[in-house]
Amino acid sequence: MLQTAAFTSSFDRLMIAPMLVVIAIDLDGSVEAVSQAAAAYFLCYGIAQICWAMVSDRLGRVRTMRLSLAAAAVFGLASALVPGVGWLVVARGLTGACFAAAIPGALVYIGDTVPVRVRQAPLTDLMTSTAVGMSLATVAAGALADFTSWRVAFALTAVVGGVLAVVMRRLPEPPAGDPAPIGASLRSVLANRPALLVLALALTEGLVLLGPLTFFPAVLHASGLSVTVAGLLTTAYGASVLVFARVVKRYTRSLAPARLILIGGTLAVLAYVVLALSHAALGVVAGTVLLGAGWAFMHSTLQTWATDVAPKARATAVSLFATMLFTGSAIGAAVFGPMVDAGDFTTMFVITLVVAVPLAVVATIGRGRYATRGR
Repeated sequence: MLQTAAFTSSFDRLMIAPMLVVIAIDLDGSVEAVSQAAAAYFLCYGIAQICWAMVSDRLGRVRTMRLSLAAAAVFGLASALVPGVGWLVVARGLTGACFAAAIPGALVYIGDTVPVRVRQAPLTDLMTSTAVGMSLATVAAGALADFTSWRVAFALTAVVGGVLAVVMRRLPEPPAGDPAPIGASLRSVLANRPALLVLALALTEGLVLLGPLTFFPAVLHASGLSVTVAGLLTTAYGASVLVFARVVKRYTRSLAPARLILIGGTLAVLAYVVLALSHAALGVVAGTVLLGAGWAFMHSTLQTWATDVAPKARATAVSLFATMLFTGSAIGAAVFGPMVDAGDFTTMFVITLVVAVPLAVVATIGRGRYATRGR
């Protein structure tokens, strides 16, 4: 059920990407204006993390996920019924804030129930479900927008979220101690230098690895491909994450975390070299595959690090990690939206290339110096 929730959350988060152009035409707006709905989603998704962490510590992990999924169903349906771009931005922001508890809640649940020595394997499985959701989102949402309506896509994840809110009552609630005051938890994380490094890396990772992803279908659509075909080609990202997540899982015990991050960072840099040089279908697909592989290696390792860096305030640390990740993604969507609207794809990819290099270097060195507790 945790994997299904992660799948649904990631599907809902990325499905607007192949529909940007269609929504802009239907609501009589620009791609830049509609992309603000994606930025609002990412920003609210990130900001809501700390709120859900507070609720989770007091209400319980499973109850919190069920509450958030039920609310996401309500606002997801509202997204399907909006009359204009402004209302879409509001509705998608609220939907993102509600779906925000799904994946971090699953991360904390795993952190509470699985020892750190074997934790990366189930976390990689969770990331695999996320990757499948992202992969199917681009093709399914694009097809729905082409052959029915973009409104159907938003309604679909809303219904699934509502069903999950009901069936997850069967998931056992892990034992919880007395919740620490949120101020104490925040101080515990923010006074922790390794934790601060992980949070800074998450912000940068969101900008570099997630920020441009929303616009890949638009890049392909600009070359003359249909919304459905553009969405189909960008499923290469999810497929790549899916394949390389299995590779990461296999080598988790034989390769040091720092080396996994180095591999991921190198793949991300290569991806943006390719994308900066070519915006044709072949180049975009090749860059997409490399970026998915980079995400599989880097993100799963940073994510595991985040679950261990502040064990006495794990929910807060993981929530802040997600906050920073999706704040970076929101910044990327806001910054790159005008570039995409103007057709200036090269500038977007050069910026991400320039930032990807120090991200890979700092993350590799930082993880190499970190001594995991209990090892």
